[in-house]
Amino acid sequence: MSTRKLTVLQVLPALQSGGVERGVLEVADALVAAGHRSLVVSGGGRMVAELTDRGSEHFEKAIGAKSPFTLRHVGWLRKFLIQQRVDLVDIHSRMPGWIAWLAWKSLPAAKRPAFVSTLHGLHSTGFYSSVMCRGEHVIAVSETVQEYVRKNYGFVPVNRLHLIHRGIDSNEYPRGFQPDEAWKSAFFEQFPATRDQRLLTLAGRITRLKGHEDLLKLLARLRDRGIAVHGLIVGGADPRKAAYADEMKKLAATLNLSDHVTFTGHRADLKQIYAISAMVFSLSSTPESFGRTVAEALSIGTPVVGYQHGGVAEILAAQFPDGAVQKGNLDSLTETVTRLLTLPVPAVPGPCVFSKATMLSKTIGLYESVCGCNGAPTDMG
Repeated sequence: MSTRKLTVLQVLPALQSGGVERGVLEVADALVAAGHRSLVVSGGGRMVAELTDRGSEHFEKAIGAKSPFTLRHVGWLRKFLIQQRVDLVDIHSRMPGWIAWLAWKSLPAAKRPAFVSTLHGLHSTGFYSSVMCRGEHVIAVSETVQEYVRKNYGFVPVNRLHLIHRGIDSNEYPRGFQPDEAWKSAFFEQFPATRDQRLLTLAGRITRLKGHEDLLKLLARLRDRGIAVHGLIVGGADPRKAAYADEMKKLAATLNLSDHVTFTGHRADLKQIYAISAMVFSLSSTPESFGRTVAEALSIGTPVVGYQHGGVAEILAAQFPDGAVQKGNLDSLTETVTRLLTLPVPAVPGPCVFSKATMLSKTIGLYESVCGCNGAPTDMG
């Protein structure tokens, strides 16, 4: 633990749900545990209470809206950095990143906090996205992201680009975990069509990029082969994307799957859902920077089938190579799932290799190093 107490500010659009948001909470918890002061600025959301209950401070500002009006918050954040005596800022998203960067640049150089960016996504390249690489130090959450930065933002010095894989707590997602009978009873009562079924689960926000259409087409093909399965689509739909959720329900009806797929909406009990699933999927059309749901499900021991790109490819290569499928190849997807479902002995994923403890140790260590708590910063890549 550092002898100097730091004040660290993380900024992101909102705290509703998602892997980025979960990672922010984990870093916030680790800061508090290390004796530092943890601040978060976001547009708010259902995860705020969890954040503040664990000792962090939250300040609500709509800094994530992609609108010129959002720039009005630059002045507020500039004052905030001074008043709160912030030692380090870590940005996690582009629009909040610009607000933070402009506020930071407006300060006299001697009064600026350290500026770090954690790059979670493979954004379209260009000026708008470049803010995620303008930090004094850039954290890449996977080898895929690290290579993306090297290829597209060559101005980032090698010793300022740090590979720190996102990670999960294998104690929180223990091998062989099973939910208790009370949970099962409540879940199957709420979703009776899922009882006594082989559940094929896709978890994540309902957006066009997540691969729900491919899952539905897969379910139809499997059922045409006489393989009894039930699809479980877990995740909420942004009100602005409600039309897409409706489109997927109509597609399910067209494919005669209305009785064979369940949409649960947002759930806070993914661990239990992974455990009752026969298989979990990651079918995003664009590469994921890490793939938290993949790592969590594999840690429990549930097989995962996913498209072989981005961070998901890294996880599958390390823990369950049998689940890797060429992106968008429905024939290969169908054959892979058919084979895994019909094995005489179920396939078993390898042990968890992406540790939350390692991720947090490296992240807090970098923060402390950048702020001069334990010597000069080093390249963790």
